[in-house]
Amino acid sequence: MGPSNSGKSTLADAIARARGLPPIHLDQLFNRPNTDWQPRPEAEFIALHDEAIKAEEWVMEGNYSRCLSQRLERATGFVLLDIPTATSLFRYFRRSWFERDRRGALDGGSDSVKWEMIRHIAVATRANRRRYHDMFEQLDLPKVKLMTMREQACFYRAAGLQR
Repeated sequence: MGPSNSGKSTLADAIARARGLPPIHLDQLFNRPNTDWQPRPEAEFIALHDEAIKAEEWVMEGNYSRCLSQRLERATGFVLLDIPTATSLFRYFRRSWFERDRRGALDGGSDSVKWEMIRHIAVATRANRRRYHDMFEQLDLPKVKLMTMREQACFYRAAGLQR
């Protein structure tokens, strides 16, 4: 879990490759493919989510707190990325303007800069950070919290992960 553009998709893919598992990107379950990030009906998303966590093993990234409790019941570990807002904004612009085949991208979709997303990263993320921090402290799972790009890079090296 973590703020938008914090590196969740890239890290999930790296862990999945290292473990021989398919990564599950919740944004891809929540949004319709071949659209400009148009959400599916809520019931359809929840059904896709619940089906995905039935698998024996999985690596999943994304927030979607409304179905977090189901994931945590089956999870064997937890990673929280908590990079600074300025870094998330920079990464959002970079991915929207320059990255075409990024991990976790919506099939058939295209990233573009949207005021709603800038506002979400700059404003809504602040409240989410507090909730994620409190939740992280309560978790009784193996867990790691990475708060900077340097900590992420060290984690990749220590775990033998490739971006």
